[in-house]
Amino acid sequence: MEEARIDKWLWAARIYKTRSIAVDAIKNGRVTIDGVNVKPSRCVKVGETVSVRKPPVTYSFRILKTIEQRVGAKLLPEIYENVTPADQYELLEMNRISGFVDRARGTGRPTKKDRRQMDAFLNEE
Repeated sequence: MEEARIDKWLWAARIYKTRSIAVDAIKNGRVTIDGVNVKPSRCVKVGETVSVRKPPVTYSFRILKTIEQRVGAKLLPEIYENVTPADQYELLEMNRISGFVDRARGTGRPTKKDRRQMDAFLNEE
């Protein structure tokens, strides 16, 4: 197989969980091939670079094999090569560390006392 539809390839390469999620991402402009926005029916070839934006990171993959049938996770190194720049992973780590302090679901907005405690905790560093 020399070509595969981009939506099927993203699903088969396990970048998106379902094909419909892949189609939505493509239609919303979160997927580009060699820097160009595409349609879900666009065919990809070996050697092309696919960029997938999953905020806050933009992942980049070089296609090594075109497939349309989903494969096991152990076979993924044969399908694509991850060429995401290191600064994207640093951005992800910084967002995870410095970002939002998680609150228990359903507890509502922080009270004034909660906010003061969070500010004191964050300013200790």
